[in-house]
Amino acid sequence: MSETEPTALVVVGHHRAGSLTAAVAERAAKRLADRGYRVDLLDLEREGFDPRNSVADEPDYSDRDKRYSDEVHAHIARVHAADVIVPVFPVWWYGTPALLKGWIDRVWNYGLAYGRSKSPMAGKRMLWIGLAGLAEDDPLSELTRDLLDKTLRIGVSQYCGIPGAHTLALYDSEGQDLEGEARDRHYEALFAKAEAAVDALLD
Repeated sequence: MSETEPTALVVVGHHRAGSLTAAVAERAAKRLADRGYRVDLLDLEREGFDPRNSVADEPDYSDRDKRYSDEVHAHIARVHAADVIVPVFPVWWYGTPALLKGWIDRVWNYGLAYGRSKSPMAGKRMLWIGLAGLAEDDPLSELTRDLLDKTLRIGVSQYCGIPGAHTLALYDSEGQDLEGEARDRHYEALFAKAEAAVDALLD
């Protein structure tokens, strides 16, 4: 691939390599590659990312040029290099798993992702893909939409200067009461929704 090709960073926020989350991330990554993107697949668990914060990575609001840990700077370099960012994660307790939350807390740091007159994230696009176990018509499904839209799209993406952010909730990710071919068709439908959301982000 040429150096002029755009880059997509796909972030996997699940501890299990064989999870549906990882499978959705792989399908999203393939779709991005098919659309001409060089894909940087960041599997936080496989790469040993530590989500726990430390004094070294606490923001110093009097010093936007603070040097954080080497791990944080290595990760933010991949974020900065990406034209498109696609985190894929399970929705647990109507929030992000600790693995992804810690990545946001540590890496999307003051002076690195926000806090400058010209945003380091300007011009990027994002797609947050959350997999929720509950059904879309469940009365509590609105909490999942709030997580994706208010907390992540507005609270993270827009706050860091990425207005071009989209969200996708994949409901009934457990495939409750489904077996065999019916279960396979259900999961294929989830994959298709993820691919369609990638296309909508890029179009």
